[in-house]
Amino acid sequence: MTFDELDRWLDTYGRAWERKDVDGFVACFAEDAAYAWGPWDEPLSGHGEIRARTEQAVGTQMNIRFGHEPLAITPDGRGLARWWVSTKDPVTHAIEDDEGIFLVTLGADGRCTEFREWWNSRTR
Repeated sequence: MTFDELDRWLDTYGRAWERKDVDGFVACFAEDAAYAWGPWDEPLSGHGEIRARTEQAVGTQMNIRFGHEPLAITPDGRGLARWWVSTKDPVTHAIEDDEGIFLVTLGADGRCTEFREWWNSRTR
């Protein structure tokens, strides 16, 4: 993986999230991808689980604004990136800001095979 490949993948991932395009979001991942949604949960496995969790998450988000910064490519070919997102709750209108780190493994076809994320949140 190169910085450019990681940056392109993150652009696609982020734009799908901003548009609440669940099909586009899931298409970023290989059919059998592992997606660790935070450090404590068991990784999601495959498109079905990734789709269900994404639909649940974006269903309560408005005004999504995503950004990212590729940081490094590890010796074993995984990408490390800083990310941030701002969303608005449709009921309370509170703004949630999240910022964290992604660890991304891309397959030969450019889709993610293994994904891990860590983040911190604040509500304002």
